[in-house]
Amino acid sequence: MKKNNARLELSKEEMKTYGHQVVDAIVEHHATQHEKLPVALGSREEMDSLFLEEAPEEGSDPSKVLEFVLEKVMTNSANMAHPKSFSFVPGPSNYVSVMADALATGYNIFSGGWAASPAAAELEIVTIQWLLKIFGFPKKKGGGIFTSGGSMANLTAVVTARRIKCGDDFSNAVIYLSDQAHSSNIKAIRVLGFKKEQIRIIPTDSELKYSVNKLKNCIAKDRLEGLYPFCLIATAGTTNTGTVDPLVELGKICKKEDIWFHIDGAYGGAAILSQKGKQAMKGIEKADSLTVDPHKWFFQPYEMGCLLVRNHKNLSHTFTEKPEYLRDIEGNTSEINFYDHGIQLTRRFRALKFYMSLKTFGLKEFRDAITYNIDLAEEVETMLRGSKSWEVVFPATLAVINFRYNPINKKYSEKELDKINQYISGKVMDSRQAMLVTTILNGQIVLRMCLINPRTTMEDITDTFDLCKKYALEFEEGAVSKA
Repeated sequence: MKKNNARLELSKEEMKTYGHQVVDAIVEHHATQHEKLPVALGSREEMDSLFLEEAPEEGSDPSKVLEFVLEKVMTNSANMAHPKSFSFVPGPSNYVSVMADALATGYNIFSGGWAASPAAAELEIVTIQWLLKIFGFPKKKGGGIFTSGGSMANLTAVVTARRIKCGDDFSNAVIYLSDQAHSSNIKAIRVLGFKKEQIRIIPTDSELKYSVNKLKNCIAKDRLEGLYPFCLIATAGTTNTGTVDPLVELGKICKKEDIWFHIDGAYGGAAILSQKGKQAMKGIEKADSLTVDPHKWFFQPYEMGCLLVRNHKNLSHTFTEKPEYLRDIEGNTSEINFYDHGIQLTRRFRALKFYMSLKTFGLKEFRDAITYNIDLAEEVETMLRGSKSWEVVFPATLAVINFRYNPINKKYSEKELDKINQYISGKVMDSRQAMLVTTILNGQIVLRMCLINPRTTMEDITDTFDLCKKYALEFEEGAVSKA
């Protein structure tokens, strides 16, 4: 019999050496993150010059391949866990979860069905139950599933809402969301084949929350026109400002109108662990479905989203299929096959990192970290309000704050302010010293900080403001010299 030498294996000693090199690199990265630059810059031409080649026919020394990756790939990727990574939603993970991911991947555990990995399925059940309790969902009747992120969780939610509320015919169905809802919701709605005419974007009020009166008017008008309102998407912590929609009022409207109530808490949901966040999240327990993103404010590495539902049967009724090749592993009703609760059949073991990090650090440390983040943003707001150079455009809300350079001794027009603040952001990013980009609020270009990294200090923030001030003065001097 012919012997197969193409086994894609290293020897035991080679694996140990290689593994130690990888772990050493990860530990060094975690221990020295604050000393590195958070921003990676590189054109397509530059990246092509580093990596573009034909697939190699022959192999290379594994240590040399690893060395190349560490030197060229990891250094040319943004460090979203850096204490000066303020933009978008940072990804401040933790080392225990990183190692848990390594275990899950190293053992290559299939986390789709009970028969393949009962322990993996059980840990997903257990950690989902922890989240159900945190958010006040029914423990026995409720359920959920871990996903790749908030986008997939929102898609899963809308699919479920459509199936439960509309059955097979959704031609007359209408869905509602605000103008501050995350773009993943619009993407999900389009993926599912809804027409533009079936989507209602409800304007927000001066606090950037759902305008309840406009929503009521819209629902009433749609019903009078013979349409079928089936789903409303609220947001618990918008990406732009951290704003939480009026969840109690929206929940009452959905109950009265028999509309599926989905809350996108991908960003802000975790704030419920803090005292201030709990107040803001009042009414979240009334949702039919809720998206939370552990890879955001629960400090997990990418990728990890989650969808919670009040009734777990809604997931199984939506996604269960019975192909003949799975008939031997269906199990009994207590043994959950998570491929019957979502879109994916093959699933990685995401629950392990959440489980191990919570067991290691305890819920109190997560609670304290989130509280610190909220307090830090409020401290930044106080600092800005005491400055003659900066204007708070939207107050600190769930660790997000929006501001702009607008010195009181100058009389800049709105157009000039837009240019200055865009310039500041561009120069800060070019310097790679901090990740700080703009957003637009009420037609104004503003700078935005998202402060969910528990390792970010006030010194990191004041250093960044000093950098911003430097570039603001540079812009002003350049403008004067041109004049």
